[in-house]
Amino acid sequence: MGVVSFKHRGSFKNMEKFLKGYSSDKLLNVLHGYGNQGVSALASATPIDSGESASSWSYRVSVSRGSFFIIWENSSVTSSGTPIVILLQYGHGTRDGGFVQGKDFINPAIKPVMDRIAEDVWREVAQR
Repeated sequence: MGVVSFKHRGSFKNMEKFLKGYSSDKLLNVLHGYGNQGVSALASATPIDSGESASSWSYRVSVSRGSFFIIWENSSVTSSGTPIVILLQYGHGTRDGGFVQGKDFINPAIKPVMDRIAEDVWREVAQR
């Protein structure tokens, strides 16, 4: 699975003030909303052969040491356990020595969701 992370240097005073205004339950509900948006975006962008990979997207929200994460996953794998969406994204070799070129569908699909998260957080921080 790929990991998307954000790094920032400098004062987190406004962000901390923003986050303190949210209960954990409210923040988790917001993150679940973005998780569902991401699943929809990824499912609609996944190349379709049988449709199994497109319908195998899910997400989970994780909390660790005060950090909140949205993790998108796809459970569709080959018989050897290789995630099919990774083969579609990056390409793969064939049995006869050929190569099937990958197609970047994950990044363009998830970018609008990530942009909405950034815009919504910024709007909230700027209002406080």
